[in-house]
Amino acid sequence: MLLELRKNAKYDMLSLGEIMLRLDPGDMRIKNARSFRVWEGGGEYNVARGLRKCFGLKTGVLTAFADNEVGRLLEDFICQGGVDTSFIKWMECDGIGKNVRNGLNFTERGFGLRGALGVSDRGNTAASKLKANDFDFDYIFGELGVKWLHTGGIFAALSETTAELVIEAVKAAKKYGTIVSYDLNYRPSQWKDIGGLEKAREVNREIVKYIDVCIGNEEDFTACLGFEIEGNTENLDKLNLAGYENMQRRVCAAYPNLKVIGTTLRTVKTASINDWTAICYYDGKVYTGIEFVGLEIYDRVGGGDSFASGLIYGLMTANDVETALNYGICHGALAMTTPGDTSMASKKEVENLMSGKGARVVR
Repeated sequence: MLLELRKNAKYDMLSLGEIMLRLDPGDMRIKNARSFRVWEGGGEYNVARGLRKCFGLKTGVLTAFADNEVGRLLEDFICQGGVDTSFIKWMECDGIGKNVRNGLNFTERGFGLRGALGVSDRGNTAASKLKANDFDFDYIFGELGVKWLHTGGIFAALSETTAELVIEAVKAAKKYGTIVSYDLNYRPSQWKDIGGLEKAREVNREIVKYIDVCIGNEEDFTACLGFEIEGNTENLDKLNLAGYENMQRRVCAAYPNLKVIGTTLRTVKTASINDWTAICYYDGKVYTGIEFVGLEIYDRVGGGDSFASGLIYGLMTANDVETALNYGICHGALAMTTPGDTSMASKKEVENLMSGKGARVVR
């Protein structure tokens, strides 16, 4: 395998992050909707669910909920996705959300010239109150065993204590031989009231010192780590890949602990039409993958998370980087053809797309 995985582990993968209730107005706008469909979603959790439902791995989640009916609804969604709920922290609430609550995420998909829109309502959430020592990592990583830990910048940005918890978790994981991946997932709205770009770089630069696999789009690496990309970044048809390759090499030179960097590349022509691909740095070389030019988008939210889960699956099971990279690209592409944050694709569908099979009807 491309990365050395721990043996005799109970879990193939655990994710550390917040899970919110997504309220989806369907074809309507948030501000005009009279009904919403609900899903669960979260940048880190979506990866665990994709690895479980699409790729069949044993995964679990490290998170927290307020102990009320909304929290139990979220738990039920997670159970439906097959992800282990043993490590959910349940926090007592006062009935009005004054001391702790569960997060909501209103998301409309966008269409044509109207971009997708997300309105998060996540203040004072249970996950944001998680802190160092809330989980027994010696038991989780040491006694039970975990092959892979995934977390990300969305969770790290929730509060000072969640950033500290991420650092504690990745250090503990490395102590017991667990591979660690981290999705930079820069969200300006999360950082603006807690120190802005400067704070984002301070936190992420510290976390990246302890991880093996770093994932993000081109904007994430610039915002979170301060690495500018040289050349054209606006259109994949005319993309100067040398600029991205150089960026990945500079990141690995600054953080020699990194074994893999995955960078998604997207040109947004309209909300409904994107160009989509990715590149991957491994062992001193940059690899390019399948390109989808003019990919039709149904719901782009979660596409990057599905790229991450496909890439992780490939790194855990494949013998070459290009195969691992294409698992990520194709899983991400398929995830964007269905509603909701999480993937509805099967491994067979992903592998068919990797082999060049198109959208002809399957009978």
